[in-house]
Amino acid sequence: MSSMGMEILAFIISVSGWILISSTLPTDYWKVSSIDGTVITTATFWSNLWKTCVTDSTGISNCKDFPSMLALDAYIQVCRGLMISSVCLGFFGSIFALVGMKCTKIGGADGSKAKLAFLAGVSFVLTGLCSLTACSLYAHRITSEFFDPMFLAQKFELGVALFIGWAGSVLSIIGGAIFCFSLAGTFKTSRAEYSYSGATSFGTSQTKGVSKHPNPSKTPSDYRATSRQFGKNVYV
Repeated sequence: MSSMGMEILAFIISVSGWILISSTLPTDYWKVSSIDGTVITTATFWSNLWKTCVTDSTGISNCKDFPSMLALDAYIQVCRGLMISSVCLGFFGSIFALVGMKCTKIGGADGSKAKLAFLAGVSFVLTGLCSLTACSLYAHRITSEFFDPMFLAQKFELGVALFIGWAGSVLSIIGGAIFCFSLAGTFKTSRAEYSYSGATSFGTSQTKGVSKHPNPSKTPSDYRATSRQFGKNVYV
């Protein structure tokens, strides 16, 4: 596959992962818990990074926003920061990718576009790592409380937002890695061209140096003898 085709594929995968990661921020179900009655589910408790809610069997939801950021648990604050950082990195990575891809007309010379494409790949990889860390940290807290026999409060299970975040993280990391891998061939080609041009210029300079002495087998004494003989024949 050509380098341009790999960049297009990497861009599609990376942006898809970034969109999935961005969609997890407003998603409701980061963790969910249900209280079952005799016939139907009487209530469903769910929570995300911004609020906690309860939905009854009639579909009516009552939500309560987290009152204070400073009063939140530390893991929620960390997850918020990582997810927001992930969205910002993905945004800048998309801009770098659009400017640095070979199929676009902006970005300047090939060297500058290659650097921007490399920055795009690094940004997408960091986007995936930040989101992966946030979702894994949130899931670890849920599972540790669920399997802790000493935890007597209400226990929750993994919500759909975590699986979407994990999928988007994997796509972003794969897309960023493909971006960086596609530039390896470009750097190898540029190095080969530089080596070839250097060898050509060196060979040209050597040829010019040799042309100054048409017959290097002759010694200086031979040239002096020839000049004396030529001087004698002048007066003949």
